[in-house]
Amino acid sequence: MNKLLSNLVVLSLFDGISCGQIGLSKLLDDYLYYASELSTNPSIDIVKYHYPNTKHIGDVRHIDGYRFRGLVNLLIGGSPCQNFSMAGSRNGMTIETITVTSLEQYLQLLKDGYSFDLENKKNQSVLFWEFVRLVKEIQPQYFLLENVRMNKKWARIISNALGVEPIYINSSVASAQNRPRLYWTNIPYTPIEDKGIVLADVILGGITGAGKHGEAIPEYLKVVGGNNWKNKGWKFSPNNKGYCVMTSGGSYKNIQGEVVRLTAEDAEALQTIPKGYTGVTGLSMTKRMHMIGNAWTVDVLVEAFFKNLPWATKVGSEIINKITVK
Repeated sequence: MNKLLSNLVVLSLFDGISCGQIGLSKLLDDYLYYASELSTNPSIDIVKYHYPNTKHIGDVRHIDGYRFRGLVNLLIGGSPCQNFSMAGSRNGMTIETITVTSLEQYLQLLKDGYSFDLENKKNQSVLFWEFVRLVKEIQPQYFLLENVRMNKKWARIISNALGVEPIYINSSVASAQNRPRLYWTNIPYTPIEDKGIVLADVILGGITGAGKHGEAIPEYLKVVGGNNWKNKGWKFSPNNKGYCVMTSGGSYKNIQGEVVRLTAEDAEALQTIPKGYTGVTGLSMTKRMHMIGNAWTVDVLVEAFFKNLPWATKVGSEIINKITVK
């Protein structure tokens, strides 16, 4: 796919390890990328290493979207999924006992003194409303929100807020990983023809994903020999692909019949992130895996959405200088 010149100005919320930027850099030679992420997140150092021109602007809750109106053409983000996920609390967008169903309600609750319990991950998925707030304040030409497959109740609230229905994509069509996800966007969508990539294509000696109920089992590093896996409750992916990479990691079955933990490099390959991408700052395997598990499958973004973005002219210095980043 040929790279294009563009006047693309991006604001990425909950940027993490900047998978949006990895995808865009495959298509574009010229873009300006603003990233919102907590300053305490070590992923910022990884992004700075790979993309030193990234403009980091801090906590999403402190962004004045009106400063970006008329400047940002693409707003992307993957708001926290922990309260939506089947592996999480499933209490969705709740502050204390109150279900938040609109931006106006969310803003009023903040004025009334309600706060987030981010440390204990009790209601961080409410931060979705910050994405909605910035869509309304910035009015970008295009937006894209990614999140996990979730209860219909929460999906409906998100759809009503953004005015579009979710697009369901399993990353398996573009990678060696089963990873069901929902995408809310107004970017033209191209269905991805299954590329037929299997685990053995990206992990030497890998046969298929190993897990329990589709989730990684961190307490078992390896099970060797015969049918021992049955006694441990292991289940294998039926399509020779890996199970969904989790923040706690994942496992796979190799040609020796062993069940082995994924390395960070394995997980990067499953997410179609360049191998070694998260290893440049000396972080532990555990921290790298946590970042990768929270990331996007890059090639899904590219093939389904980003390749359809139209741009005309280059970014001018007058646009870059209009926004002062502290």
